[in-house]
Amino acid sequence: MKEKGKNFIEAIIERDIAEGFPVEDLRFRFPPEPNGHLHIGHIKAIVLNFSLGKKYKAPVNLRFDDTNPTKEDARYLDEIKKDIKWLGYNWDKECYASDYFEQLYQWAHLLIDKGLAYVDSQNSDQIAFQKGSPSKPGIESKDRNRSIEENKRLFTQMREGRFRAGTYVLRARLSMESPNMLLRDPIIYRIIYSDHPKTKDRWCIYPMYDWTHGQSDYIEGISHSLCSLEFMPHRALYTIFLTAILPQKRDIPFQREFSRLNVAYSVTSKREIKKLISLGIVDGWDDPRLHTICALRRKGYTPDSLKRFVELAGVSKRRKVIGLELLEYCIREDLNRCAQRVMAVIRPVKLRIVNYLQNKKEPILIEKNPQNPNDGKQKVNFSDTLYIERTDFQENPTANFYRLSIGRQVRLKGAYIIKAESVIKDRDGRIIEIRCIYYPDSKSGMATDTSSTYKVKATIHWLSVDDAVDAKVQIFDRLLLEDDLEKLKETDFKKLINPDSKKVLPIKIEKSLTSAVEGEQFQFLRMGYFTADKGFSPRNLVFNKTATLRDSYKP
Repeated sequence: MKEKGKNFIEAIIERDIAEGFPVEDLRFRFPPEPNGHLHIGHIKAIVLNFSLGKKYKAPVNLRFDDTNPTKEDARYLDEIKKDIKWLGYNWDKECYASDYFEQLYQWAHLLIDKGLAYVDSQNSDQIAFQKGSPSKPGIESKDRNRSIEENKRLFTQMREGRFRAGTYVLRARLSMESPNMLLRDPIIYRIIYSDHPKTKDRWCIYPMYDWTHGQSDYIEGISHSLCSLEFMPHRALYTIFLTAILPQKRDIPFQREFSRLNVAYSVTSKREIKKLISLGIVDGWDDPRLHTICALRRKGYTPDSLKRFVELAGVSKRRKVIGLELLEYCIREDLNRCAQRVMAVIRPVKLRIVNYLQNKKEPILIEKNPQNPNDGKQKVNFSDTLYIERTDFQENPTANFYRLSIGRQVRLKGAYIIKAESVIKDRDGRIIEIRCIYYPDSKSGMATDTSSTYKVKATIHWLSVDDAVDAKVQIFDRLLLEDDLEKLKETDFKKLINPDSKKVLPIKIEKSLTSAVEGEQFQFLRMGYFTADKGFSPRNLVFNKTATLRDSYKP
């Protein structure tokens, strides 16, 4: 078998090893912020780092970038760990940026000692104004030339809680003329009076991401720091800060960037997802219209399908938007192998077989999964009164309609061939019952099957009325009307939302499905793949549509 080609990050690692980097010193990490649930973009970073760890037999850390207590919550820590384990990964060390707060504070004093940091008393608006623009150099702060002693005294007092929030910040003293706006004396510490999920009230100053990221990698011995593409402008700060506190360049890890995973018609920004929730546009982080991991899990996606999706999307340096078709292809391929086939009717109409014995229940055996013959068969009761899909019958058939109509024959899945003879309608002219005859010698799979003598062009599914139970299905469409949110300047989400993104419909299901458990997956024959929703029980029979079938059958 031909070996799969290396992605560009694997090529970098292979080059580093060839140039003498010890394989035993390889270490990777996944560094989420605990300010929301993980989404499909994080899956790419998770799969990339843990796959590299597996390939090179190297440890992978889970490090929480917990540097902003105003946006973080302990419950997100638990949910993030749950998501990673659900995907099938285990980390080596569980780390927190807050574990390094004391060391980061001491290193900040080292920057001050070197004249590379100063305390600024300007407010955020003044600082932003003085930074200038990409075409206009910034203006130096009036506090930029404070003495080292005064900067150290003020910074110490910041930690001691002597000042109100917003009174002072610590800034790196770099260049106010740099074409990289991030290098124009960036803020590296600010005052925040808010309890931290882990350190509680022990700190009232908190480091910024750029001051925390590289140093945390160094402390943990990360060999290859992998970030999504939007962090490329931050790479210079990563190197500058590490070089300033660790002059031996060979000890400094290096940051590499890859393109993030953007999926069409989806929202992956945590800030925007929180806005959708607050506006009541979605029901929560696990709303199946979202692409958070918890939402995908609730909708019925499997770890294998998501990892396959990431593999097919690939690792590159170029931004691209992946179509929903690929995502659905991956879950469909996975569920086709493992989902049990069951009978369900979403828009039922009664079908009465006039020459079948009344009150008789005949067991019909149907394969649980044709892809796995070893799964065996399941029993479904056949009777004289059934439900079929209303769309499987046309009184006046169109040219390309091959299913049931007056005088036409079809096979009932796993059972007999029938022929429609008449219909019964209500006062409004709506068909409420189809009357048929069946051919006793046409039972599927029996030695006496003479179906070859009948003209049948279609097979339809059915459900015995006596064994049918009322339930509900939630059918989801794309959340947004536009495929790429990042290209849009529109900020009013209500104008971008697909009004038909969620439909709840009644359905008839097999009685056996009442014993399903939350998250259990099925193929409703000819309708698609469905998953038992959260809180599923005999009193809450709700299924989420996970994916369509290959033939794109739409009830």
